[in-house]
Amino acid sequence: MLENFIQLDGNILLWIQEYVRNDVLTPVFKFITHLGDSGMIWIVLSLLLLISRKTRKVGLASLLALLFSLLVNNGILKNLVARTRPYDVVNGLQLLIERQTDFSFPSGHTGSSFAAAVVMFHALPRKYGVPALVLAFLIALSRLYVGVHYPTDVIFAACSGTVLGILAYRVTDVFWDRVVLSRKVKS
Repeated sequence: MLENFIQLDGNILLWIQEYVRNDVLTPVFKFITHLGDSGMIWIVLSLLLLISRKTRKVGLASLLALLFSLLVNNGILKNLVARTRPYDVVNGLQLLIERQTDFSFPSGHTGSSFAAAVVMFHALPRKYGVPALVLAFLIALSRLYVGVHYPTDVIFAACSGTVLGILAYRVTDVFWDRVVLSRKVKS
């Protein structure tokens, strides 16, 4: 049963390669996938949120969510599961970007994208939160499109990133109430 599930994972990537990849989408998805490299787009957005007092708490929560995702998804789970990248296993799958240096499960790009985007969606007005979630989804999809992750890598990372984003927001909320707001009251 597990072998059939693993084969389905690879077959989905071959289907994407055969029926979705094209000359118009390929440069777009390559660009989108590189937006998520090292979580840089999310780090930059989080740092920008730190500038204004109104969004400082969101920026802090987003940075904490990125740290949680780095530790859990990239630091622990990738090395614990040690899943080989699909382009090394799935016959006929063509890689569209450079070979990755770490393991496949879970997708670090997806985990960090959802961790930060969920914080932004939760705490910012919808006109900012919804585009953040859309970008997270596109980065996740791009990892399948370029052939560096299995669908299960991406699905799990989106779920873990969501949970870590919620956790980071709640931790930040408690910290903010106890430390930041208590300082304002004393002043």
